Amino acid sequence: MAGKAVFLDRDGVINVEKGYVHRVEEFELLPYVPEAIRLLNEAGFLVVVVTNQSGVARGYYTLETVRSLHRHLDALLADHSARIDAYYICPHHPEHGIGELKVTCACRKPLPGMLEQAAAELAINLPASYMIGDKPTDTAAALAAGCHPLFLQTCFGSPDVEPPEGVPVFSDLLAAVRAILAAEKRR
Repeated sequence: MAGKAVFLDRDGVINVEKGYVHRVEEFELLPYVPEAIRLLNEAGFLVVVVTNQSGVARGYYTLETVRSLHRHLDALLADHSARIDAYYICPHHPEHGIGELKVTCACRKPLPGMLEQAAAELAINLPASYMIGDKPTDTAAALAAGCHPLFLQTCFGSPDVEPPEGVPVFSDLLAAVRAILAAEKRR
C-alpha cells in the first residue's frame, strides 16, 4: 500500500533564501522548521525535499556540495527529533547550464519529475500527498503530479507572487503543516 508524503521545496521553505546557498555557514533554518518536520514525522508522513539546484548546472558548486549541505540539515533536524526521509535534486538548467547539465529535463520544477521519481522509489500515493513551496514552479509541479499544493509567502512567496487560484497560502512551514494535519483529521 502506498504511503503519504509531504514534499518540501528547500530554499525559502526550510532555510532562508540567500541565492545559491551551498555553504554550511550560509545555511539558516527558517523559524519553526524542525517542529513542523517533526510533526509530519510523528503523523506518519514521509518528508521528501525536492529542490532545483541550478547552481550545480552553472558550475557554482557541485552535487556533492549540495549533499554535504543536506547532511548538515539532517544533523540540525536530528537535534530536534526530526528527519527528512529523502532528497531529490535537479542539477540541470536548460539555458544556463554547462556541459551535460545544460539540458531540458523532466525533473526541473515546474515539471513533476522529482515527485514522480520519489513516488516510484518510495511507494508514495501522490493524490494523497502534499507539496509545500514558495514559488509558482512548486505549485505547478504539485498540480502536475496530482498532489495538494500549499504556498508559503516567504522570500519568493512574497505578497507580490500569487499562487494559482484556490491554492492555500501560509506564512510559514509550521502553519502549513498544521493545516495539513487538520485536513487529515477531517478525512
